[in-house]
Amino acid sequence: MTTKRKINILLFLMACLPLIIGCGGIDGERCIMPKGATLQTGDVVFRRGGGFTSHAVLLADRHGHYSHSGIVVDSAGVKMIVHAVPGEPDYEGDDDRVKMDRPEKFFSNEYANAGEICRPKDSLVAQKAAEYALRAYRRHTLFDHDYDSADTTKLYCTELVVRAYEYGGVRLTGEPTHEFHLPAVNTICWLPSDLHQSPYLESIIFF
Repeated sequence: MTTKRKINILLFLMACLPLIIGCGGIDGERCIMPKGATLQTGDVVFRRGGGFTSHAVLLADRHGHYSHSGIVVDSAGVKMIVHAVPGEPDYEGDDDRVKMDRPEKFFSNEYANAGEICRPKDSLVAQKAAEYALRAYRRHTLFDHDYDSADTTKLYCTELVVRAYEYGGVRLTGEPTHEFHLPAVNTICWLPSDLHQSPYLESIIFF
């Protein structure tokens, strides 16, 4: 079986993942983010998990080390992470959508075995990007299972970060170039490595 066919099969199954897994609680889990690490509004965060979805993304993203990304926001004085994610419902029947989670959950060892915090060069741009992300969460924006970068009514994880920073006036990366052909989807999208390689972001800590 060719590598391209393996990628297509894995990504197709990844799209079906919400149908075949449930949501576990966070009791007994630990956060892999070091206690001394600090988050600032607008930080772009990355994680790599050990599950099927993470392996599928990493297989597709040959230049990447991470399988998911999010953006830090300030919610009533508390740093939270907004991210677009499938297969992590907060309750039975919850739609795949843009979510806002505590860092302890985002970096829980249920979802992550490695992570990184990257900081933008301009705090004012970062603030505007975080405002966009927070509005996307409050609008209950759905996850884009078509990975259609031209459709901003739904968002996938890297698209959320790209669009947030565009709103702030900065392009983190160029046009999407990763092309996939699935049974129900033909798409060109951004992957985590596109964000991670952005010269506008500086790595603060990886763990």
